[in-house]
Amino acid sequence: MNTTALNPRILQPGDIDPNWRWDRHIPALGHTAVDFERRVDHDRLRRYRLSRAKDALKKSDCGALLLFDVNNIRYVSGTKIGEWERDKMCRFALLAGDEEPYVWDFGSAAVHHRDYCDWLDPERMRAGVVGMRGTIPPSFGLMKRYAEEIFSLLKKAGVADMPVGVDYAETAMFFALQDAGLKVIDGQQIMLGAREIKNVDEIQLLNQAASMVDGVYHMIWQELRPGIRESDIVAMSNKMLYEMGSDDVEAINAIAGERCNPHPHNFTDRYFRPGDQAFFDILQSYQGYRTCYYRTFNIGRATPSQTDAYIRCREWLDAAIALIKPGVTTDTVAKVWPKAEEFGFPDELSAFGLQFGHGLGLALHERPIISRAVSLDNPMEIETGMVFALETYCPASDGYSAARIEEEVVVTDRGCEVISLFPAEELPISHRY
Repeated sequence: MNTTALNPRILQPGDIDPNWRWDRHIPALGHTAVDFERRVDHDRLRRYRLSRAKDALKKSDCGALLLFDVNNIRYVSGTKIGEWERDKMCRFALLAGDEEPYVWDFGSAAVHHRDYCDWLDPERMRAGVVGMRGTIPPSFGLMKRYAEEIFSLLKKAGVADMPVGVDYAETAMFFALQDAGLKVIDGQQIMLGAREIKNVDEIQLLNQAASMVDGVYHMIWQELRPGIRESDIVAMSNKMLYEMGSDDVEAINAIAGERCNPHPHNFTDRYFRPGDQAFFDILQSYQGYRTCYYRTFNIGRATPSQTDAYIRCREWLDAAIALIKPGVTTDTVAKVWPKAEEFGFPDELSAFGLQFGHGLGLALHERPIISRAVSLDNPMEIETGMVFALETYCPASDGYSAARIEEEVVVTDRGCEVISLFPAEELPISHRY
């Protein structure tokens, strides 16, 4: 029986069709695998991601991609050794021609992956390390050794005479690759292009991650009161997220009162006070797929100035959401947001990230970016299967309060679906007086 004909959403090896059945609500599935529902199919997820990367490589001028960005390594290989690796610059992977990837792993992680990652060729899972942000000096020779090994593998794949795209690396590693005879060009744009369109499994994981933050915001709404500090909310949120299955709480912004304007993007040990406006951003990941999800609250009561800021912030956000659909370009969305000078900033770079949209996936910021500073002169087309975080900010007329709201949206074939569901249509007031 041809199950593909009966259900075209069951993807086969090599398929890169990203589509969910957009006539149905995107599910937030449980954390476990079960036999009575089709949930995230990790084999399909890995096939999809690798096929996207290979297709992007074929369409580029490169013969290979050399990857040090841990999100790119995970995308092509399905391997990860924890948040510890994110800033170490110790792992790398090679995708050459149409071959399967090579992965050089930190010490015993290579042995572990040979035992547990049976979707990879064990001969291509190797132990290796280069500079670890310079702590292993180039004079030790590891960079030279691996640059020469990479060159030999490219010769074997028949692409040694073509440029190699590198996402990012230590400066000394670039020199070592050039000394080995490789022409190095920017490979990050190739990988970001591959990662733009999410398949059904990525979308389900992003939705699951957002559902976890829904629950954290309910907890925050219950806990916000005088006598509680910004740092207390951060601690409680971290605990709850890890208990819910988060694999990385990247950051939580907790900002209240006079700290709201200008936006500092952090948290302190400041106590919440009656009448404070407070906003939060929860950045965490579930199976690698991240959230960026702001909400604003008032504590006890709200002034007309604070309420007005929230209403305008919401209007700007809703105007952007209404435009998100396939075929629309990012400049069209950015134009509905106020100019920097209209909300108190001297230029668009000074206000960058306040009226903002960005792709969301294995990284917090993926393509496309939506911003007046970027999109007006460099527009990109929005496509089905993209996932965005859209965020707006409005300072209040009192000079210190501000509202900040963000929604995560999945681009469908008919528009977009919001997956960040904690209520934000009106200003939530916690412990109303």
